[in-house]
Amino acid sequence: MRTSTIGDVKVLLPDLEPDDLDTTTDLADSLTEVLVEGAAWRGVHLEDVSIRSSLLTGVDLSESTWEAGSLYGCEITRTDFSGATLNGIAIERCAITGSRFTGTRLTDVRLKDVLFDGCRFDYATLQRVTASGSVAFTDCTLTNGAWSSCRLPRVALRSCDLGGLELESCRLDGADLRGSRLQGVKTPLDNLSGVTLGEEQLPDLTRLTVAALALTVRND
Repeated sequence: MRTSTIGDVKVLLPDLEPDDLDTTTDLADSLTEVLVEGAAWRGVHLEDVSIRSSLLTGVDLSESTWEAGSLYGCEITRTDFSGATLNGIAIERCAITGSRFTGTRLTDVRLKDVLFDGCRFDYATLQRVTASGSVAFTDCTLTNGAWSSCRLPRVALRSCDLGGLELESCRLDGADLRGSRLQGVKTPLDNLSGVTLGEEQLPDLTRLTVAALALTVRND
């Protein structure tokens, strides 16, 4: 295991050696300690499938459906989850890098010690996604997504693009949003209660406040 530090958040992540893993592209009921490269799993339906201590690279899981099950101790790189439905799965001690979640629907997903780095979540829908441990998004695109009833206290959202993101009934208390683009975020102000911002983000916050409170700003 290795530790990645993002701001004040420390995420415990796997440290896998490809040479120690068995190679496969076959999707069984569960996968443990395997290396999967370039597998074409588009549109697959998974139920109670567990993937543990594995390395996935360039896998196509677009338009797939994953019900229950878990990802534990995995490194996932350049993998396509676009248009997928992830429902009731647990993701723990995983590093997910350069992967695409465009239009993905995540419902009742539980996160603990997860790093999303350089991923796309544009137009993604997150509903009742909860963090029970350290979670960080770095250099991610979260534009035009919709997050509702999510519980993500102390999450790190560093250097992400949040333009057009809609937040409804979300708890982000203690979240670190420094370096992220807030222009066009659509949210009641109480969803941002207790977050940490950088000074350069205050103009975006001012615009957000003006919109949320329907204020009229006049120069005369």
